[in-house]
Amino acid sequence: MYSTAFLDLPALQAAAGEVPLPGSKSISNRVLLLAALSSGTTTVHDLLASDDTRVMLDALRQIGCVVDESGGSTVHITGLGGSTPLSPAKLFLGNAGTAMRPLTAALALLGGEFELSGVPRMHERPIGDLVDALRQLGCQIDYLGNDGYPPLRIAHAQGVPALALAAPIRVRGDVSSQFLTALLMALPLAAVTQPIVIEVVGELISKPYIAITLQLLARFGIVVEHQNWQRFTIAAGSRYQSPGDIHVEADASSASYFIALGAIVTGATGQKDAKSGIKIQGVGLDSIQGDIRFVEAARAMGAVVTGGPNWLQIDRGAWPLQAIDLDCNHIPDAAMTLAVMALYANGTTTLRNIASWRVKETDRIAAMATELRKLGATVEEGADFIRVTPPERVEDWKPASIHTYDDHRVAMCFSLAAFNPAALPVRIEDPKCVAKTFPDYFEALFSVAQVAAPQIPVICIDGPTASGKGTVAAAVAQRLGYGFLDSGAMYRITALAALQAGLAIDADHEARIATLAQTLPVRFEGSKVLLGSDDVTDAIRTEEAGMNASRVSALPAVRTALVQLQHSFRRLPGLVADGRDMGTVIFPDAPLKVFLTASAACRAERRYKQLISKGFSASIEDLRADLEARDARDSSRSVAPLKPAQDALVLDNSDLTIEQAVEKVLTWWQERQPFAASAQR
Repeated sequence: MYSTAFLDLPALQAAAGEVPLPGSKSISNRVLLLAALSSGTTTVHDLLASDDTRVMLDALRQIGCVVDESGGSTVHITGLGGSTPLSPAKLFLGNAGTAMRPLTAALALLGGEFELSGVPRMHERPIGDLVDALRQLGCQIDYLGNDGYPPLRIAHAQGVPALALAAPIRVRGDVSSQFLTALLMALPLAAVTQPIVIEVVGELISKPYIAITLQLLARFGIVVEHQNWQRFTIAAGSRYQSPGDIHVEADASSASYFIALGAIVTGATGQKDAKSGIKIQGVGLDSIQGDIRFVEAARAMGAVVTGGPNWLQIDRGAWPLQAIDLDCNHIPDAAMTLAVMALYANGTTTLRNIASWRVKETDRIAAMATELRKLGATVEEGADFIRVTPPERVEDWKPASIHTYDDHRVAMCFSLAAFNPAALPVRIEDPKCVAKTFPDYFEALFSVAQVAAPQIPVICIDGPTASGKGTVAAAVAQRLGYGFLDSGAMYRITALAALQAGLAIDADHEARIATLAQTLPVRFEGSKVLLGSDDVTDAIRTEEAGMNASRVSALPAVRTALVQLQHSFRRLPGLVADGRDMGTVIFPDAPLKVFLTASAACRAERRYKQLISKGFSASIEDLRADLEARDARDSSRSVAPLKPAQDALVLDNSDLTIEQAVEKVLTWWQERQPFAASAQR
């Protein structure tokens, strides 16, 4: 998952391949709470690992459930089975409406003292209609801040009071379907001797989400009948019982981004046997989730979608896409993706009946309108609709830094704008917000996105020994979310791999070592260097490893193979490479080349402190002499001599800290971005 302040997406050209999806957030948190209310142990398979499920699991532990997460995406929940939860307890629920609303209702009917709070945005999301319904029953719930909004206190220290169950419980349905879901999941706890009726006041929005709730209730032994989605009856004698095992379907809302991707892009061209289209694994046309009906909207815009029980295949059909005018009440979350698809349509797209967008993680109507305009679209917004007209001409598209409002769906939607016809990059601010439902979203996108190698940005940081180039380059890569290449380590790793394979490092074995070098499974993770699954960080830093690296570098065929291997590190979203010839030989087309240097005296002092800290004895004078001699050798060698590229920016960091050098490189990089001005918010 990307935890950077922003993530720059280069202009993306095509996409093809398979995408496995994470589990559904809506199903995951419902299943967790139903398991917690049940008798017995429930094994939940394919559970979504996200911020929302994390706060739910933490809350269930606090109230006394036994939670075993030892099985990866499989979690075992031993429920309360009708017993009183542990209290008092203060439950922090982040920005998870699928945890806040149902837990409020369930705990109000189980008894105990609880405080439920979340992030500041959660305290702006309405809950008053649910609280009013629970107060009708006789539950004692207090607001700890603004009336109608969390945080809340449930004060049932003496147990649940006598509940008023004779009359129907009335709840509004036109603000959030989560209020009704919360009541449907909690009230079976009270339906011991008599049926309980819930009446919806006004139009029920997001009916498909209620359908999910009803289907899952049935899996846990609760029968609910409804009349035209306005009157719901929970049978008398209801009792939660674990189904034993339950599988979480992949998230249909998350599928919308890749359905849209398949609709707007072509597969790789000019490649023999190249795949086309996007195949989604984990959810199919028979999904119980209402957002699967996004497929209908995508087809209406021109997508070609086929599928089976657990997969979908999407290919581009009509192009440009067809503008639509659609009531989106049945797909409120997935409909956000349609607003970005509208950028690629031949006319004005209108999405209606989306008032619920305004009370989600952010005011999504306002957010989508603001960010779409940045890209060059013409947007009209109303209380419950948004109308999007794409840029009229290719040259009307604008590079943009997309503010994401701590809203996972805004971030994922706008990543699709990187496929724009103007070939402009797009910046996604705060990319880590996707952790709410799809922590590895960007990794999944990059696994299928395709772009010509020269379009993938590279920052080269070259310089003499002990200039700090490796440390600076690794820090720049971390700040940008880019890959990292320590070119100096490549020769050391090749030498190590050759010796492990029983090959002497000499001309007689040159061809075999070159073949080995072509496919070395090298990865750089933070300060670690990995060869396959082995951590070789320390093994390649010895004096002997350095000498072996010099012998390897003298073999022309091996050098050629390592050039190819280094080129393979140029992957999305970008690369920071450090060495002596990154900007002059390996990546001469890199948009930013930095030559990092420092005086020999300064470098000798740094190396001295480094060695002393590791317990080695050293002489500053000897170190300085050695560095000066090495500089002379590196600068005069016939192959790839050490020198700045003609267009490199020279940075003397003799008097700079590492952080200051990193900031200088980042400043130079930012100045080269087309949306630099819009990023200064």
